[in-house]
Amino acid sequence: MNTTDQHNMHDHSKHSSEPKMDHSQSTGMDHSAHQGHAMPAQAKDHSAHRGHGVDHTGHEQMFRVRFWWSLLLSIPVLLYSEMIQMWLGFMPPAFPFSEWIPFAFSVAIFAYGGVPFIQMAIPELQDRKPGMMTLISLAISVAFAYSVAAQFIALGEGFFWELVTLIDIMLLGHWLEMRSVRQASGALNELAKLMPDTAERIHHGDMTETVPVSALKRGDLVLVRPGASIPADGEVVDGHSNVNEAMVTGESKPVHKMAGAKVIAGTINGDGSLRVRVTATGNETALAGIMRLVEQAQQSKSKTQVLADKAAGWLFYIALAAALITGIAWTIAESFNLDVLTRVVTVLVIACPHALGLAIPLVVAITTALGARNGILVRNRLALEAAREIDVVIFDKTGTLTQGQFGVVDMATADGWDSDRALALASALESDSEHLIAQAIRRFARDRKLVIPPISRFSALKGRGVQADFDNRTYYVGGPRLLEMLSLTPEGNIKVFTDAANNNAQTVVYLTTKDKIIAAFSIADVIRPESKRAVDELHKMGIEVAMLTGDSQAVAKAVANQLGIERVFAEVLPEHKDQKVMELQKLGKRVAMVGDGVNDAPALTRADVGIAIGGGTDVAIESAGIVLVHSNPLDVVKVFKLSRASYRKMIQNLWWAAGYNIVAIPLAAGVLAKWGILLSPAIGALLMSVSTIVVALNAQLLRRASI
Repeated sequence: MNTTDQHNMHDHSKHSSEPKMDHSQSTGMDHSAHQGHAMPAQAKDHSAHRGHGVDHTGHEQMFRVRFWWSLLLSIPVLLYSEMIQMWLGFMPPAFPFSEWIPFAFSVAIFAYGGVPFIQMAIPELQDRKPGMMTLISLAISVAFAYSVAAQFIALGEGFFWELVTLIDIMLLGHWLEMRSVRQASGALNELAKLMPDTAERIHHGDMTETVPVSALKRGDLVLVRPGASIPADGEVVDGHSNVNEAMVTGESKPVHKMAGAKVIAGTINGDGSLRVRVTATGNETALAGIMRLVEQAQQSKSKTQVLADKAAGWLFYIALAAALITGIAWTIAESFNLDVLTRVVTVLVIACPHALGLAIPLVVAITTALGARNGILVRNRLALEAAREIDVVIFDKTGTLTQGQFGVVDMATADGWDSDRALALASALESDSEHLIAQAIRRFARDRKLVIPPISRFSALKGRGVQADFDNRTYYVGGPRLLEMLSLTPEGNIKVFTDAANNNAQTVVYLTTKDKIIAAFSIADVIRPESKRAVDELHKMGIEVAMLTGDSQAVAKAVANQLGIERVFAEVLPEHKDQKVMELQKLGKRVAMVGDGVNDAPALTRADVGIAIGGGTDVAIESAGIVLVHSNPLDVVKVFKLSRASYRKMIQNLWWAAGYNIVAIPLAAGVLAKWGILLSPAIGALLMSVSTIVVALNAQLLRRASI
């Protein structure tokens, strides 16, 4: 909208209501995944561990119980193993058949703690995609078969103590992994807990009945008592209270709600009682949309995760080849014996890609949870990963960098007039108007907490402004056409103020009498207070900032100058916005687009990374890979910081997991045996589990990342 259009808009013969943000739709997007307030199904594909990724909680419990029982049963095996006795220099009590204790307890441990790994390897073999479970199964099966044979045939001491410690450590490692994944994926559980189970529905006047939340329908009237959770998205019809929306929008300050205000399911009511008309339930609520996005992000794979999956597959074949070469080489050198089998088994154990498979999924889960807590919803993992490579961020102006509503930017008064007195009087004259400029003046006075004086004989001047009497004198509020009617010309500091406002493409409204201009107010689409800092932060990160708008060059330049934006695309038609994105991409730039409107959707889709403002339209949100829950430009900075921190952690984990195997496999094969350095299966399993734990702890450190 150009300046002239804004001047001519000040016609009080036409009234328009102030736009209100509908939070019930702000993050609704695609609500097909939810009924009632049931929690979405957790990710079915634990990408590195097919066959044991369906139920993290159930598997965590299973691994925990089996670990402790297997560890308890392992004690007799260790006490009656000759090598352990030699190391510790003691002899346990001997009794008939005591030599069978290692065998008997090892069979029990293998059946109880080892067979689950074999069962989980079957799907891998059926899919012809052998992985970690296949390697573990192969290692423990070979050790078990050899040990059983050694018990009945003179092959020397079996691998009983190595076998049971290997199973114990594998169970421990998987228990810790499942616990880490469960904890990292807790965002959905926490969101689900926000929803109450019941609601108080009002019927027959003021009577209430307690009903399940799933029984609520659109149009129902519910009572929300102090301290209770709001059961559904809705609109307040009676009462007032402060509502804590931090868990959904990230806004820490409670939001005051009164009649006409929108409320979000799952938020917490303050000290007042509210009567709320239900506008959305179940899968239509904002919370349901957030839950769907969090789940969707946890399930989606990134390029780095695909790389990890491929590395794990290659490692399986490398492990088999290394084991085969180890067996052949040591058989040629020493002939086949127990030591050769020991080294083959150790190679298979060391090469297990457990840590490699855990490296990426844990970081993904923690990243999406961390993002959700900071008001960043990741719809597509690839979008967040690509954000670290962005060169240019294009912001839509209206509703993104600005608030999308008129506001008083500044004011000036004639000599002898106090600014508060002039503003209060102007607000009084505009009190009966719903015009956008009138609303801006009233908000400005309300923010200053001014006492509005009484007026009389109010009337609208079509196309020119308004007039009313105060203290036996007539006052006027209007734009340049009002000055024309009264034959008034700005002078002195009012003229200086007017010229400056016009240079910034701002609308000027005047408070006058018949013969004098008392005050001038500059009106403009108010820039969000966070926008300047967001632009500065992006510049510090080496990211160029551009602005895209359909407004005139003058308006666009004025906003850009205030924010320090170097590249401006103004007077762009909605259907041409995506072409501006293409122009930058043709220059070799990687572009992120930030917008909130229907006309931003093509540009959001065209950009390398589309970021939708959460208060925007569903179409814009569906076109973006990342959604900002609350409309704060500073959250765009958080997106890039989170992307970079997440990628660094992924690479660290990949290098730790892969680098560990690169070093450990040759050691297990016996390349340093000449110097007395050999890795037994038990030590190999211990080191492998240590690498898994280190990867898990390293991923957890991401929670401390400053975004």
